[in-house]
Amino acid sequence: MRTARVVVSGTGFVTSIGNDRAAVSRSLRELRPGIERFDFLPGTELPVKVAGTIKGFDTTAPQWAGWRWPAGYTIPKDVLRGLPPHGLHAFCAMEQVIADGRLTATVLADGETGLFCSSAGSPRLMRQYLNQIHDSRGERIAPMSVVSSIAGTLNFNLAAHYGIRGAVAGFASACASTTQALGYAFDEITLGRQRRVLVVGGEDLSWESIYTFHGMRALSRNPDPARASRPFDRDRDGFVGTGGAVALMLEDAGAAQARGAPIYAEVLGWGQASDGSSVAITHPEGQGLARAMRQALDSAGVTPGEIDYVNAHATSTPTGDLSETRALQAIFTAVGARPPVSSTKALTGHGLSMAGVMETAFCALSLAEGFIPGNANLENPDPACEGLNLPRTTVSQAPRLVLKNSSGFGGSNACLVLRRWEI
Repeated sequence: MRTARVVVSGTGFVTSIGNDRAAVSRSLRELRPGIERFDFLPGTELPVKVAGTIKGFDTTAPQWAGWRWPAGYTIPKDVLRGLPPHGLHAFCAMEQVIADGRLTATVLADGETGLFCSSAGSPRLMRQYLNQIHDSRGERIAPMSVVSSIAGTLNFNLAAHYGIRGAVAGFASACASTTQALGYAFDEITLGRQRRVLVVGGEDLSWESIYTFHGMRALSRNPDPARASRPFDRDRDGFVGTGGAVALMLEDAGAAQARGAPIYAEVLGWGQASDGSSVAITHPEGQGLARAMRQALDSAGVTPGEIDYVNAHATSTPTGDLSETRALQAIFTAVGARPPVSSTKALTGHGLSMAGVMETAFCALSLAEGFIPGNANLENPDPACEGLNLPRTTVSQAPRLVLKNSSGFGGSNACLVLRRWEI
C-alpha cells in the first residue's frame, strides 16, 4: 500500500461566474454574481424567474447540431452526438483541466488515471427521446438516446473519448455527489490504486432539470437577480438553479511535481455521514452534517480552531441553511471557534450534483491565491446564525486550512479538509 500526499493539480470551469480560472477568481474576489433573469418556459408566466446562466454557450436547440460554444474548442461530431447539453460544458471543462494539469494522451490512458463523474443525466433529452418513441409508436429511436440522457452520460462519453483505462465511476447522492466523488478519489490515491483522478460534475440548465424543484417550494421566487440567492439571510426564500460543469484533478503530489503541474492545494482528509431522517429535508439540528464535519477534521488531524474558512453548502433555503447553521454552531461555536463562513451559491446559484466539485475548486483558488470570498447579498443575517462569522465582503487574508461542506437528498453529507500547499 502506498500512502501519498494528495493535491489539487488542475482545474476546469464552465460556470455562471466564468468559463475559465481567471474569470472565476475575479468573480469570487469581487463578489460578481452570475445570476440573471431566465425564462424556463418562454411565453409562460412562471413564478421562478432567475437562474445562474452560462455565458458564451447556446444549447437551446433541441439537437447538438444547433449548439454553439466559445472559440478554441474542437469537438468531434461523433463525440457531440453522445453529449447532453451539460456534456458539452463538461467536455470544455475537461479540456481545461487537461491543459492546466499538463496531461498528455499517454498519461490519460496509463491505467493509473481515473475518472469520477456526477450529474442527474439530461431530463430534457430524456423527455425529447421518450416523446419521439411514443409519438412514432416505437418506429423512431435515436441511437445515442440512452448514453446522452441517463445519469452515467458523463462517465460514458468522457472515459471513451479520452481513452481513460483507470477507475471510472459515477456518483448519485444528489447535491453531495461530487464531494463524495472527491473523497473517494482521495482514498483511491492514498491507497495506491490510482495516481490521479479527474472529478467532473455537470448539470443542464433547463426547466426539466431545475423547475421541477418548484413543486417542493425549494426555488426562490424573488425576481431580482441581485437578491434571489441569499444564504443565511433572514429573508431567503429558496435556491436559484444553475448548470454548467467543473473538472478538478486530485493527484499524488510526487506525480504532479514530476510533471510540472500546478498545485493549488492539498487535500488532507474527508468524512461523510447520513441524517437517516428524511428523503428531502436535512435533519433540523444538522446532526448528519455535524458528524461528517467531525469525521473530516479527525481524518485530516486538525481541530475546529485550526480551520481558517468554511465554504458552506448553504443553498438559500429556509430549512437547509438553518440545519447547517446548527451543525456549524455545534462544531465551531460550541468550542469558541469563529472561522469565516460563506456560501458562494449567492454568486453562482446551486449547481446540484456539481456544487461540491465547483465549490471545492473555489476553495482551492482561495488557498492558492490568498483570499476568502464573502457572503454576497447578505443584508439581514438570520438571528439563528448567532455566533457564526459571516463576512459580507471578501477577506484579503490567506487561509491555511479550509473545510468544504455538502449535503444532499436522503440525508447524505460529505465534507473535505484542504490545506494551502506547503512543501
